[in-house]
Amino acid sequence: MRTYTPKPGDVQRDWYVIDATDVVLGRLASQVATLLRGKHKPTFAPHVDGGDFVVIINAEKVALTGNKREQKLAYRHSGFPGGLSATSYSELLEKNPERAVEKAVRGMLPKTTLGRQQLGKLKVYAGAEHPHAAQQPKPYEITQVAQ
Repeated sequence: MRTYTPKPGDVQRDWYVIDATDVVLGRLASQVATLLRGKHKPTFAPHVDGGDFVVIINAEKVALTGNKREQKLAYRHSGFPGGLSATSYSELLEKNPERAVEKAVRGMLPKTTLGRQQLGKLKVYAGAEHPHAAQQPKPYEITQVAQ
């Protein structure tokens, strides 16, 4: 029997909306990475972008366990020597909560052109409003919430 390989034109993409209120950041990121890669579909192939679009709302209300909000640092590098800068997650979630969620999801996707293509299907918004109502996204429920 031949191995089935999905063609890029055969991929059926759905839209999901996830409410990040009181959901632990790592658990949210792992679920979103699975949806973006398409691993929940029976037609999954690791070399084909068969994932779905994901819209995350209320990113500012995401939960971090333990003392991570004060102690965990988010690093950026400018590309120049000595250009490493660190920001605490409490400051990052206050100023730019979208970046905190995108950074967590990016770490769980492949570091290739395929991973960057899959990350392009992620839309993160700090508040409860999003401009993707025309795509009729289905609500996706994450059952594991903060302890």
